[in-house]
Amino acid sequence: MADDELSDALASMGMSAEAAAGDEAISEDDWAAAMAEQTEPPAASAPAAQPANIFPSFSVSAGADSVMNELDVILDIPVQLSVELGRTKITIKNLLQLAHGSVVELDALAGEPMDVLVNGTLIAQGEVVVVNEKFGIRLTDIITPSERMKKLGR
Repeated sequence: MADDELSDALASMGMSAEAAAGDEAISEDDWAAAMAEQTEPPAASAPAAQPANIFPSFSVSAGADSVMNELDVILDIPVQLSVELGRTKITIKNLLQLAHGSVVELDALAGEPMDVLVNGTLIAQGEVVVVNEKFGIRLTDIITPSERMKKLGR
């Protein structure tokens, strides 16, 4: 990517080239600071966002230990988490013509939320965050199980 293209891409994400060019390694403190941003109270004009209450909460009770033991069985199962920027279809002819620096147009618009998929199933949408040259995603919308079922019925 050329310097002008990189500067434009960084500007579209609200960053300067100087902010993205830090040489220090990313630390947990940097990620903690990024995570703290989302817990800061919103501006007075914006309504307060409430966390999605889609998962049951486990309270300490007589049966809680057995529930937690059952839950411990699945907590270490690995899943594939992917973030999708967009998609496109191209011909094999155009695919073979791609070279270093080629631009592939995607169906997503700039500034549109990105899809977060777990094992190929959409579970959330979010926006890109950058902390010391490392990309991450801040979740902005969680797909509820009922919404996922509606999409399966299409």
